[in-house]
Amino acid sequence: MSTIKFTEDHEWISVEGDIATVGITDYAQGQLGDVVFVELPEVGREVAKGDEAAVVESVKAASEVYAPLGGEIVEVNDVLDGAPATVNEDAEGAGWFVKMKLSDPSELDNLMDEAAYKSFVAGLD
Repeated sequence: MSTIKFTEDHEWISVEGDIATVGITDYAQGQLGDVVFVELPEVGREVAKGDEAAVVESVKAASEVYAPLGGEIVEVNDVLDGAPATVNEDAEGAGWFVKMKLSDPSELDNLMDEAAYKSFVAGLD
């Protein structure tokens, strides 16, 4: 079973064992509009919590995707190179950005669960 958490920067993270899948939330992709390009990091890169992990560009703006936790990038979603709109179509599924091996899984405790994130987003409108 996976654990899904959210950040105030609108990233989601799904953890199974010590591997985490990271993407942006449906709310974030809605705010960005049509995604036209995604820049992914290199596999093997170490990131600390809060580091830039990827860049997503839309017709409206370019935005950084931050690492919700520290770890090593072990896989990137190559589908996004040829089909960046996958982020719009399935932001919290097939539109994931990176998979990372977590360096400190206890950092998850500082992130929001789904209910807390929904409440956070509701306060933004």
